[in-house]
Amino acid sequence: MVDKFNLIKGFLNDMEISITKEDKAEELVIVEDEENGIKNLVIDCEAPIVVLEQVIMKVPQNKNTLYKRLLQLNRELVHGAFVVDEAETYIIFRDTLQLENLDRNELEGSIHALTLALSEYGSELLEYV
Repeated sequence: MVDKFNLIKGFLNDMEISITKEDKAEELVIVEDEENGIKNLVIDCEAPIVVLEQVIMKVPQNKNTLYKRLLQLNRELVHGAFVVDEAETYIIFRDTLQLENLDRNELEGSIHALTLALSEYGSELLEYV
């Protein structure tokens, strides 16, 4: 059986995305690719899925109009979605992928979707702060 955690780490190395922290017991890595706006992206192998999460920003005081806009933006995203954590403290980009058949293209597509979302909507989201 292929070790999916090491497979994902290999994909990240091939994509030249830096692994800044690793927890082998939890099968979790934190990565960055600052050139593309990725900072502290958590990639967590939670069989049968892999979860990607990156904090985008704190939830601002005027959150009602922001929540509506996030729902609208989610419709435009290629992969993943903008979500709010349970405590309504942070807006997070989150994506989940099937771990069993995961390939490099799928992982790369998800990470590129985050990069694209940040480049297209980052400035707009910061206006809510």
